[in-house]
Amino acid sequence: MPVEPIGILGLFIILIAWLPETIKNIRNRRVRTRIEFLLLYTIGSMLLTIHSIIISDPIFVVLNGLAAILSGMNLFAKFLTH
Repeated sequence: MPVEPIGILGLFIILIAWLPETIKNIRNRRVRTRIEFLLLYTIGSMLLTIHSIIISDPIFVVLNGLAAILSGMNLFAKFLTH
């Protein structure tokens, strides 16, 4: 069984989890997620994106890049509403 379809499916599932939450937070201008979590998640995702680039893993580059962007958007919204 090829590995890529499993990775792509995982990527979409995680994206489906983050995207509606991010949209809701931005629309409501209220982020209930703890700022510590958002900060650590954003930094961790950025570092994993760099790691994925270094090891040339396109699925994880996209996944971690999108995770960094979405969590970063939530973090930014949290700062704006805090």
